[in-house]
Amino acid sequence: MSLYSSKIYIKDLEKSIACSVNIEKLKNKSVFITGATGTIGSYLVDMLLHYNQMSDAGITIYAAGRSRQRLEKRFYDTESKYLVYVEYDITVPSDLDFTVDFVIHAAGNAYPAAFNVDPVGTIIGNVDGTYRLLEFARKCGATKFLYISSGEIYGQGNLSLDSFEETYGGYIDPTSPRSCYPNSKRTAETLCSSYYKQYGLETVIVRPCHTYGPSITENDNRANVQFMNNVLKGEDIVMKSAGTQERSYCYIADCASAIISVLLNGQSGEAYNSANPCARISIAGFAKIVADTAGKKVIFSNPTEKELADRTPIMKQVLDTKKLESLGWHGEYSVQEGISHTLAILQGK
Repeated sequence: MSLYSSKIYIKDLEKSIACSVNIEKLKNKSVFITGATGTIGSYLVDMLLHYNQMSDAGITIYAAGRSRQRLEKRFYDTESKYLVYVEYDITVPSDLDFTVDFVIHAAGNAYPAAFNVDPVGTIIGNVDGTYRLLEFARKCGATKFLYISSGEIYGQGNLSLDSFEETYGGYIDPTSPRSCYPNSKRTAETLCSSYYKQYGLETVIVRPCHTYGPSITENDNRANVQFMNNVLKGEDIVMKSAGTQERSYCYIADCASAIISVLLNGQSGEAYNSANPCARISIAGFAKIVADTAGKKVIFSNPTEKELADRTPIMKQVLDTKKLESLGWHGEYSVQEGISHTLAILQGK
C-alpha cells in the first residue's frame, strides 16, 4: 500500500506545509535528514518532496538510513531528482562527501524494546552519532543543525505541575539501564548547545512528545503503536496496565510542521517542546479512542516479565508548548482526528 495513493495523507502533507512557519526559506536549499525511514524522518522527507511539487521549491533532500534497501522500499514510488539516498549508520564513522545547508538529525533507537536489548548502543548512538553529525555540519558550513531529542528528558517529573516547560529539569535515575535513552538525549542536547557556543554552529533542539501517524515502523513497540496494530488486524486492544499515565500526544503532521518551524525560526542553542496542547490524555484514554474509532474494545490483561521491563517509569509527560507557539506555530489535529487519519491511511483510504 502506497501512502501517496491516500488523499488523506496528501492533504495532511499539505496542511503540514501550510503550518510550517517561513518554509519558503528552504527553497533551493539542501537538507540532510537522518533516520529517514523512521516515523518522523520519513514524513519529513515526504513533506519536503511534496512541497517541491507544489511550489517548485527545488529542495535537495539527502535521505539517510542504515539500509539503502529500506530507503528504496519506503520511497519506492517517489521519483524525484531532488531525492538522494545516503546509506549511513550513526554508530559507525563515515565520510560524507557532500555539503548541505541544513541538517535534521532524527536517527537513533526510539522505542522501549531497543532500549532494553541494547542500552549501550542506545547511548553510543545518541552521543557519538550526534557528535559526528555536528562535526559534519560544522565542516561543511551548514546554516543550521536541528536535533530531535525527546520529551523523556524530563524524566519522572513533578506530578503537581500542569505541564513541563523547557527549563524544567525533572529527575532521571542515572544507575537505571532504562535511563540510557533520556540521559543520552540530554547529553546530545548539551553537545548541540556547546557546538553553538564554541564553534558558532547554529543548533536548535526539538523535544517531541508521543508522536504517532501512518509512517510508524514495524519494529516500534510503543503502546500507542501497538494499539493501532491491534485494531488494524481486527483485534481488540489488550492493555497491560491501568493506563493512567498522562501524556501529550502529537499527530505526525503537527510534529513535522513544528520541526520545520523550529529549524527556520528557533533561537540557536535552545530547545523547544513539540506537542499539541489540545492533545493531552491518558494512555487508557488514547487506547479507548483508537478502539472506538475502529469499532473494537479495550481489554485489560496482566503484563509479562518482558512487558514490565519495557514499561517506562514516567507517570506524566505533558509538555508546555508556549515557546513553540511564540514562533507562530499552532497545532491542527485533535487526538480523535489524528487517530482517524492514521487508521484510514493505513487501511488504504
